[in-house]
Amino acid sequence: MSQSNIVPSNTIDNQHLRIDLAAALRLAAYYDWNEGVANHFSAAVSPDGKKFLMNPRWKHFSRAKASELLLIDADDPETMNRTDAPDPSAWSIHGAIHRRVPHARVALHLHPPHATALAGLKDPSIKPIDQTTARFFNRLAMDMSFGGIANDEAEGERIAASIGNYSNVMMANHGVTTVARTVAEAFDAMYHLERAARTMVLAYSTGQPLNVMSDELAEATAREWDVYKDAEFSHFEEMKKVLDRENPGYAE
Repeated sequence: MSQSNIVPSNTIDNQHLRIDLAAALRLAAYYDWNEGVANHFSAAVSPDGKKFLMNPRWKHFSRAKASELLLIDADDPETMNRTDAPDPSAWSIHGAIHRRVPHARVALHLHPPHATALAGLKDPSIKPIDQTTARFFNRLAMDMSFGGIANDEAEGERIAASIGNYSNVMMANHGVTTVARTVAEAFDAMYHLERAARTMVLAYSTGQPLNVMSDELAEATAREWDVYKDAEFSHFEEMKKVLDRENPGYAE
């Protein structure tokens, strides 16, 4: 798919967006990135980003369906009084993101094993030691102020503020978040963020010094990822075909 054929997420039809978000949820389970019935994905459906789709409370990612995604208004103070109210931490984090971060049309928040292990280190940064880790050079926000499970408005607002102009966030003592204008881009970023974290954890486990690239080489390598931008969309489409074979039903 060429970039000229990519449909902006603020004009894409809701059903297509629902299907993609449900697919991303199931793919997170496929890769064992989710944690029990926690963690949350969301996608804006309104031009201002404040109305968004999100997975329902405490339903396993592997069973996600397009028709069951919640429609939430980030400005609705009665959201948690609904009979189908979302998980409190989902409302806290994603409500704040869709209110405060315009470029976050899609937000994926997870506790994947390697990225979460890295988030538990004193220094949770990703060093440019190969081409995948270099993708995140100077492109990873660091949220170092974990305040417990995000059940209140203040924690969600703090998390949203930590994103700034970034699209990838390492959340110390917590997990990771990726934001993008489409589900495909956010999914591909999450995939490579967890891969980069896995590489870091494995490299640290050897006990040998890291061979960190120079800043110049790391920046040049990070920029080279832009050449493969179209691959992000192909990656997601290919993985939906895997779901069609192994775990169909997400489009229902």
